[in-house]
Order: sequence, then structure tokens, then C-alpha cells
Amino acid sequence: MKILFRFLFMLLVIFIPNAQPTARAFTGTYGINYGRIADNIPSPDKVVKLLRAAKIKNVRIYDADPSVLNAFKGTGLELVVGLPNGLVKEMSANSDHALTWVKDNVKAFLPNTRIVGIAVGNEVLGGSDDELEVALLNAVKNVYNATKKLGISDVVQISTAHSQAVFVDSFPPSFCVFKDGVDQLMKPLLEFFSKIGSPFCLNAYPFLAYTYNPDKIDINYALFQPNEGIVDNKTNLHYDNLLDAQIDAAYAALEDAGFRKMEVIVTETGWASNGDENEPAATPGNARTYNYNLRKRLAKRKGTPMRPKKMLKAYIFALFNEYQKPGQSSEKNFGLFKADGCISYDIGFSGLQDISAASSHLSLKGIQAQGYYLSAIAITTSISVLLSRL
Repeated sequence: MKILFRFLFMLLVIFIPNAQPTARAFTGTYGINYGRIADNIPSPDKVVKLLRAAKIKNVRIYDADPSVLNAFKGTGLELVVGLPNGLVKEMSANSDHALTWVKDNVKAFLPNTRIVGIAVGNEVLGGSDDELEVALLNAVKNVYNATKKLGISDVVQISTAHSQAVFVDSFPPSFCVFKDGVDQLMKPLLEFFSKIGSPFCLNAYPFLAYTYNPDKIDINYALFQPNEGIVDNKTNLHYDNLLDAQIDAAYAALEDAGFRKMEVIVTETGWASNGDENEPAATPGNARTYNYNLRKRLAKRKGTPMRPKKMLKAYIFALFNEYQKPGQSSEKNFGLFKADGCISYDIGFSGLQDISAASSHLSLKGIQAQGYYLSAIAITTSISVLLSRL
């Protein structure tokens, strides 16, 4: 029997020479983006209470702030940190700097803080900075090589998130391909991610698609509400919501580029609860409907029409309203929670005040119980003293 096991092991070594553990950065189906472009939001310690009460385990931040990383120590929450766009060129040009950054901002906090991923830049390709676009691939490679040197590549996944600006002809979904110019940079990046087992990370916003095309898109289709849906004439697949169609458009582009097996993970999606005059769909009612229905959609643990066996995973944007963000009013109002920790609208989560009240109630019950216990001791002691004097 031992000889058989050795023979099988040798076959694995021969036929799978590059086999290596693949880091996975997502547990279950539901995650959230914890942005902090505001000076009036709760402290990281209070954020941990919110996340635990909501039973949200997957969290993305856009930097590697030590105050956040320390607050997450010992919590069991799984964190993807971000290497900001402003550092991408530096990390691309200097592998030693990449090694130092990973060592100081990731390795130093492991394993107590469960950092499971590094997002190198955000929405770089398809943007306006040509030099940044060219630098992305080497930055990704240098950061990955740094994790290899530090011995954490099997627990920390490397990725980068893309906006829908990298696509062309995304309707119907099966027609979608990568844009000219983008594809030349995208394909080598995908080749590297395919080699190290990383997914394609997509920021998908039915809110934006509807806002720009309200005359062409049924709002019920964007909000996961009952509607006739659409049929992709090429595949004959039926879509009853816009998010699934956006994800399958990404799958179609990946297949066209030669990466049919790559998984798509939604790294941002959400709906604004307030906006400017040209954003009439940004209302609390629509935001609640989208996020409530999205939560139900993810809980079904199913895939999309094009990839029914690949369970959909998504990070919601965002945890808080962030009033210091630039741009239109909608940009500042994607939060499931307001700046004071109260819920923006009810989708089944509790605000900080509710959590604190529950904790206080439990503490009070504990104090009362302790009081009863002490009173019983006092009475027993008094009786003992009286009996001793008889």
C-alpha cells in the first residue's frame, strides 16, 4: 500500500509541477466596502461592532490604515487592504519598495488581523492616466512576489478591481468584449491572474446604468423587482435583473479574451439614497429596495444565467455615507449606515445605538443578577451571625 501511495504522489509531482496553494479572499457570498472619506464616521472599534452584529465577515478597505488593521485584530473578520492608485507607479518601478510596503502593511499584522487580500489600485484600466495603466501589471507582479518572499502568498490573494469602462458592447451580455487599447494591457494582466488563481474583480452599478439610460432600462429590472426581463438572442438566456446581465457581460469578455474559467467577483455594487437633480433615482426607497433584494439574491447562493454553477459573491458599496467624497451628491450617499452609525434604511441590520442599547440591557441584567447574588450572600451572612449569638 505504501508503494502505491508513493507512486500516486510521484504522478502528481510529474503531471502537476506548478501546483501550489491558492489564496482565497472571500467567505460565503456577502461582503462590504468600508470607505472612510469623512471625518464624522464611527471609530474602527465601533465599526467592528457593527460588522459583527450584521454578521458581515468580508470587508474591503481602500488603504492599509494601522488604526483599522489593529481594530480588526482577533475579530475573525476577513480584510482586503488596498494599495492606492497613488502608489502603483512606485511599486511598479521598485520591487524593494513593494517588499517594504507588504512587509509593513500586511505581514506585520498577520496572523492576528486576518488580511486575506491586497487590491493593487482601483479602476486603473480604462481610466485617463496612461502611465498608471502601463504600470499596473508590474506593480501587481512586484506585490505578489513580495508576498512570496515573505511566505504569505498562500493566504493573501492579489487582485485589482475594474470599472465597466473596460468594456464595449455590453448589451446584450454575450456581445461584450474588452475595449481596444484596454485589451492590450488587460490580457497580460489576466494571464498573470490566471497563473496565480486570482479572480476578475468587477465594480458593477445598475444604479449608474439606469441613471445614464432611464429611457432604455426598466427601473424594476435594475432593482430586482418583478419585470419582463430581457433575452440574449445569441445565447437565448433570460435575465430578470441588470446586475446578473452586467456580470455575464464580464464573463463574455473574459471568454472572448481566452479566459473562460476565470471567476468574476463583484467588488463594488450599491445604490445611492440621495443625489442631484439629474439623479432622480437616488432615493432612500430605491436604495433600500436594491440592497434588500440584492441581499436576498446573494443568500440564494446561485450563479448567473451564463455561469449558473459559480456562486455569485459581492461586496456592497458602502458601509457609510462619506460626505467628503468629490463628485455628485450620489457619490456621498451610498452608505447602508449614516455617519452617526444609524441605519440609512432598514434591510435587516441594526445601527450602533441599537447594538449599544442591547449591550447595555445585557450588562444591566448581569448587574441585577450580581446584585441578587450579593443580596443573598448578605442575608445568609446576617442569619448566620444571628444564629451564632443564640
